[in-house]
Amino acid sequence: MKMSASALERARKLHERTVDYCSQGNYHKAQSFCSSSLAILKRTFGHRHPDIPIVTNTLAGCYEGKGDYAAAEKLYRQSIKNLKRVEGNPDTDVLRVELLRNLGSLKVSQSQYPLAERYLRKALALAEKSLGRDHVETSAVLNALGVLCKYTGQFNEAEQFYRRALSIIRRTLGPNHPDAATIYHNLGGVEHSRGRYARGERFARRSVRIREKALGPTHLQVAADIAALAAILDGQGKFKESERLYHRALAIFRRIYGPAHYEIAVNLNNLAAINQTRHRYKLAEQQYRRALAIKRRLLGVNHPDVAVTLNNLALLCQATGRLKTAGTLYRQAFAIFKKALGSRHPNSVACRENYTRLLPHVSP
Repeated sequence: MKMSASALERARKLHERTVDYCSQGNYHKAQSFCSSSLAILKRTFGHRHPDIPIVTNTLAGCYEGKGDYAAAEKLYRQSIKNLKRVEGNPDTDVLRVELLRNLGSLKVSQSQYPLAERYLRKALALAEKSLGRDHVETSAVLNALGVLCKYTGQFNEAEQFYRRALSIIRRTLGPNHPDAATIYHNLGGVEHSRGRYARGERFARRSVRIREKALGPTHLQVAADIAALAAILDGQGKFKESERLYHRALAIFRRIYGPAHYEIAVNLNNLAAINQTRHRYKLAEQQYRRALAIKRRLLGVNHPDVAVTLNNLALLCQATGRLKTAGTLYRQAFAIFKKALGSRHPNSVACRENYTRLLPHVSP
C-alpha cells in the first residue's frame, strides 16, 4: 500500500510539472514528464485509475502544442475510452466536457469545421446539463464555439458566444482573471475581422493589461495578446507601435518555441504586411516565404492559413510588377479558401476580388 501511495504521489508531481511546462509553452519537456507520469500510473494501477484519463488528456495537449495533431487526436480519444472505466469520479463530467472541447478545438486547428462544430455543440449540451450554465467549463466551451464561428466568418455568432463566456467568467472568477483576458483577446479578434479596429483596440489593450499584471511581461500568453494588439494597430495604420509589438512578440515566441512554430509564422506574415506597406519589398517577401514554409510544414498545403499568406504574397508580387506570378498565387489561395471555407467566406471573397482586379493587367 505504501509503495502504491508513493508511486501515485510521484506520478502526480510529474503531472504538476507537466502542466507548469505547458503553461510556459515548453511542450517537449512537458511531454517527457507527462509520459513518465502516465507510465508510473499504468505500471502501478493498470488502466482503471482515475488519474489516467486526466494525464492522457494532458499528454494529448503536449502533442497538440507541438503541432502533432494526429498523435493528439489519438490520445484525446484514448482518454475518452479510459474515462468510461472510471465512472463515479466526481470530476468525470468536467473531464468529459473538456475532452470533447479539446477535440473540437483540434478540429478547428485542422480546418475541419463541421466536425469541430459537432464536438463543440455536444460539449456545450453536456456542460449545460451536467455542470450548469454558469460553470467555468461551460464558459470554455462557449469560447471555443466563438473561435470556430470567427474562423468560419460568422462574426455575430462569435461575439454572442464570447459575451456569454465573459459573463460567466466575470461572475465566477472576477473581471480581471486571466480567463477574462482570453475573451477580450478574442473579442478584439472579431472586431479586427470586421474591420472595426478602434473598437477592437479597446478589447486588445484590456487583454494585455490583465494578462501582464497576472503573468508578467514576458509570458507566452502575453506575447499572443501583444501580437493581437499589433494586428489591430496595423489595421489603423499605427505602423510604428504595431511593428514594435510584433518584434516583441516574436522575441518571446522564438525564446520559448524556437524558430519554426505556428505563432512565429503568423507574426512573420503580419510583420511582412507592414514592411510591404512601407515599401520594404525585399524584406517583406523574405518574411512571407518563411511564414509560408512554416505553415505548409505544420498545417499542410491546403490549410486556409496557408492561403492567407499565399494571397498576401500575391499582393506583393502584384505591387512589384510580377503579375503572372501574382495571378498564379491568387488562384492557389482561392482554391484553398473555397474548398476549406466556401466561396462566400470573407477570405474567399477578398481573394477572388484581388484576382479579378488583377486580370485586366495580365497579358493573355
